Amino acid sequence: MFAPDATGTVVAVHRTPTHEFSKSTRPTIELIAGVGVADDAHAGATVRHRSRVAKDPDQPNLRQVHLVMSELLDEVNAAGHTVVPGQLGENVTTSGIDLIGLPVGAILRLGPTALVAITGLRNPCPQIKSVGEGVLKMMFVEDDSGRKVGRTGVMGVVVAGGTVQPDDTIDVRCPAGAFTALERI
Repeated sequence: MFAPDATGTVVAVHRTPTHEFSKSTRPTIELIAGVGVADDAHAGATVRHRSRVAKDPDQPNLRQVHLVMSELLDEVNAAGHTVVPGQLGENVTTSGIDLIGLPVGAILRLGPTALVAITGLRNPCPQIKSVGEGVLKMMFVEDDSGRKVGRTGVMGVVVAGGTVQPDDTIDVRCPAGAFTALERI
């Protein structure tokens, strides 16, 4: 049984087969264990992000799925900018879960069967400037120790596959033991 530590909701799902900053909204996406989002440019067992491929194309892909909180998008829109789900390059836009506050290894069940293990934080990309002046600066917060933390979402790997669609429930299960804060990957 998967007893959740927190629950939320899938707002929207996105994928794009080519390397672009934003992703196209779809009615559903299919997660494939060990690979990522079917028909997405970043799917694969080894790294697919172009800057990481240039450094070492054989490293494992710890960035198979990108998730962003809709609450962040709401904050950017409230500041006078216009940003929509998928525009920051995420595969899954969520609601009701503090993704940035999750520990390494947290497991998210999206819909009835898909499981994603959280591996780290997405680093805010300079392409975010295309959303508007000052938006990149909004993508950082300072933690309790004074460290700048990016909040452009979290990355994960697919542990179990399945179809994910808007309005699916997201159940979060945190690992037992010491809390390991997310780092940029």
